[in-house]
Amino acid sequence: MSAIDQAVRTAVGAVVDPELRRPIEDLGMVQEVRVEGGTAHVGILLTIVGCPAADRIAKDVTDAAAGVAGIAAVDLDVGVMSREQREELTERLRGGRAARTMPFGPDSLTRVIAVTSGKGGVGKSTVTANLAVALAARGLRVGLIDADVHGFSIPGLLGLVDADGRTAKPTRIDDLILPPVAHDVKTVSIGMFLREGEERSAVAWRGPMLHRTVQQFLTDVFFGDLDVLLLDMPPGTGDVAISVGQLLPRAEVVVVTTPQAAASDVAIRSALVARQTGQRVAGVVENMAAMVLPDGTTLDLFGSGGGAAVATALSSEGDDVPVLASIPLSPALREDADAGIPVVVAHPDDAAAKAITALAARLAAQPRGLAGRSLPFSPR
Repeated sequence: MSAIDQAVRTAVGAVVDPELRRPIEDLGMVQEVRVEGGTAHVGILLTIVGCPAADRIAKDVTDAAAGVAGIAAVDLDVGVMSREQREELTERLRGGRAARTMPFGPDSLTRVIAVTSGKGGVGKSTVTANLAVALAARGLRVGLIDADVHGFSIPGLLGLVDADGRTAKPTRIDDLILPPVAHDVKTVSIGMFLREGEERSAVAWRGPMLHRTVQQFLTDVFFGDLDVLLLDMPPGTGDVAISVGQLLPRAEVVVVTTPQAAASDVAIRSALVARQTGQRVAGVVENMAAMVLPDGTTLDLFGSGGGAAVATALSSEGDDVPVLASIPLSPALREDADAGIPVVVAHPDDAAAKAITALAARLAAQPRGLAGRSLPFSPR
């Protein structure tokens, strides 16, 4: 292979697949590279027919090849992997792990944080979506599971629903499910699996179906290597909370409440259920706290002290539960959520956005508990 051939292959191979988040050379997608008379002839293989990222990959590959010195034109040939090639790819992605196994078990280095609340309407999902984006903005690899099966809202909050109400769908490579990515957050929700036109229908499932759904999200969805996996939990202490406790007993729990006593009293119960399954309460987030009006006065629409009350009630000797953040009422937070744009992206200088960004920084700075975990090292 000539020097210019190698230069083009290196440039093309470095293109990152937007769904798998790995260079296409590592994924076996680069089929052919040769240069003749200033024209780069490049052949690549997509993972599946109708790959939703096909246009972007083709453009990125063409731009990468064209950017090599001495290349005047690019002739791109796009094909599709054979079944054997896809099987080889899926084996490579799993890293030797058997199919349908849960990668977030006791030995996983991924930090799992379940965001919960005692009752609905406290802004838990909005906080979770913005927290995920804020963590990703810090350079962390973030996944988000919308475990609120009956009241799923994460796709809309992250802009994964188009103007016609259609929700982005995961890509399937054989038995691997690749979650859509929004703002660098890999996201999965039951809303992505409903048939077109049923996005507004109710999901009327009971316990066994709910457990199976959460389990499939954890086993069948390929998130790749994550630093943090967030779960947007349904409010209360029902079947999903128990299932997550059984499946992810090492998860941390962040409790979202409002300053109102009626909300904080119920929020305590959700944390107690998490503790019963072995999970650790990482802290409390008080949402809809007092906001400062333009004239300098303060509006505490929902009262004050709810977050501190929950933290105090959950603290015990040797286990101090802090208030991680107090997020003020914010018109921008609400408006951006309705528009499908996280406030930390659309209005980063908003008071609520600053509070969530600080929350992300605080959580990211907390050390990961590695006690009892098997690390991938062996003594020599």
